[in-house]
Amino acid sequence: MSETLKNGLMVFIAALLVVNTVLLVKNGSSSYADPTIAKASFERTANTNSAALANKKAADVTSIDPLKSASVKPAGPITAMDFKESTHDFGNILQDSENTKIFTFTNTGTEPLIIENAKGSCGCTVPQYPKEPVAPGESGEIKVVYKPGKQKNKQNKTVTITANTEPASTILTIVADVQEVPA
Repeated sequence: MSETLKNGLMVFIAALLVVNTVLLVKNGSSSYADPTIAKASFERTANTNSAALANKKAADVTSIDPLKSASVKPAGPITAMDFKESTHDFGNILQDSENTKIFTFTNTGTEPLIIENAKGSCGCTVPQYPKEPVAPGESGEIKVVYKPGKQKNKQNKTVTITANTEPASTILTIVADVQEVPA
């Protein structure tokens, strides 16, 4: 394998790692990657003629703002949602307990609200959301169940709601101080 091709592949892999790392931090999951960024990165590195040019392309790729390039654009008409509260503190809770919070929201826009997804920052935080559109002026609920398992001390968990709003993602936060169960 030629040195140029090796360098090009290394640049491509490095660019994908940068994009995935930023998206992991932003979305709490590394499974999301914008294929347009990967394709553009690949095209830039595949056309590399020398190691020096490959290094220049790597600098170009890493200067892309992955959060802007990979931002999720809502499908369909944009509306708005307003939560009565976006943060809840459970206070002191015990390990292995089940804690539920219902976040209430209202569609304050003029179009039906379509929630595409609700995802917890970890498996211990499980959201349930309406699968049907919420009409303008109507309210809905996001039920969040937090089971800390063997976690201890102060915990901060999030639920990311993706909908046809601007911005497309809304973050709900739960906090708790998890107390160890005495043996």
